[in-house]
Amino acid sequence: MAQSISLAKFSQATDLKKRLWFTIGALIVFRMLSYVPLPGIDPTALGLLSQQTKGGVLDFFNTFSGGALTRMSLIALGVMPYITASIVVQLATSLSPQLAAIKKEGESGRKKLNQYTRYGTVALTALQGYFIAVGLEALGANSGVQAVIQPGMMFRIAAVISLIGGTMFLMWLGEQITSRGIGNGVSLIIMAGIVAHLPTTLVNLLEGGRSGSLDPVKLIGIILAVALLVLLICFMELAQRRILIQYPKRQTQRGMQAERSHLPLKLNTAGVIPPIFASSLLLMPLTITQFAGNRVKGDSWWGDVIISLNQYLQHGSPIYMLLYGAGIIFFSFFYTAVQFNPEETAENLKRHGGFIPGIRPGKNTEQYFDYVLTRITVIGAAYLTLICLLPEYLVTALSIPFYLGGTSLLIVVNVTMDTVTQIQSHLLAHQYGDLIKKAKLKGGRLR
Repeated sequence: MAQSISLAKFSQATDLKKRLWFTIGALIVFRMLSYVPLPGIDPTALGLLSQQTKGGVLDFFNTFSGGALTRMSLIALGVMPYITASIVVQLATSLSPQLAAIKKEGESGRKKLNQYTRYGTVALTALQGYFIAVGLEALGANSGVQAVIQPGMMFRIAAVISLIGGTMFLMWLGEQITSRGIGNGVSLIIMAGIVAHLPTTLVNLLEGGRSGSLDPVKLIGIILAVALLVLLICFMELAQRRILIQYPKRQTQRGMQAERSHLPLKLNTAGVIPPIFASSLLLMPLTITQFAGNRVKGDSWWGDVIISLNQYLQHGSPIYMLLYGAGIIFFSFFYTAVQFNPEETAENLKRHGGFIPGIRPGKNTEQYFDYVLTRITVIGAAYLTLICLLPEYLVTALSIPFYLGGTSLLIVVNVTMDTVTQIQSHLLAHQYGDLIKKAKLKGGRLR
């Protein structure tokens, strides 16, 4: 009965259905664009590119872009330049008094910072696109296979302009999904790219178990490990530290009573932002060095340095794992500080007469919030690091052919939970809207 009622409510929520259809249509456009190649690329050389970068850090990048990098499509860089630019702007805002003042201007300040982020996205995309174009010109030259039909400056300009257009369109598409669709548009685009690889990954995994190339014990272990990881992610994302807030006693029909509420603080306040930010910062320079290495390979000491850098920073290598883990921990604390301001929260509580039992309002409340938030962020950062690094380490150490790492699972589960929450919020808003309309109609009839 409850299920039929919820389905009936869903069928009546026309605004929610429009948002869902818009989101699905936007994601279909994203997937179609991942098959549109850059101008001047020889399709027969794409297989060579895939083999040369297989097992490297670009496999991780390719997962986020939904296979667009392997196919050298217009959206080969995905939304990673936009994410990197937003990181730079947020870091600069916390360090620069001028940018901090712009941020405090409200809506106009937010628009200015967004404009700076767009400028940074164009610059980063142009830089990465140029090195990709240069690397594609040299790809396969030693083996007699030419990846680019007509190498030269015209191809580089066309490739850079095409990549900038693809990335900016994805950025605009993500903003449209956020405003006219369901959930965070950029996160949904990243999740769509990851989910696009799921069928192939599962088929390869089951085919390995059927053919005998994968031990059945390992196959069962992988399935159980994925299920346990999903349960752990769901539990940790819903976990909260609830702080009791008490307000002064007020006169009610039952006499003087004190109002109480709770301030929920998530153990993982930053969500999936730290892994995305950390991977974006690592992938940007590695993308440049990976493709630049094709151009300068064996030419000079600089080429040897680039080749050595790519070898030591391969996806799953100890140095890569160390840098990735350090980035996750840093952005966990940084983004939590951006999301939750203890001073502002303590001031708002004091203004409305609220206080924490046993803690004085004002500075002491601010210090208490900072104390609690620091300790739960330690737990959240440790959880994110464990989820993102441990599965990849085990897959590498045990030589298991499973390419959906902890970071991908974290993003898929987290974004799915956020999307479901958004849908429930729209359903509740529609339900309350119907109740208000009925109350107005009844009131009009009484008059």
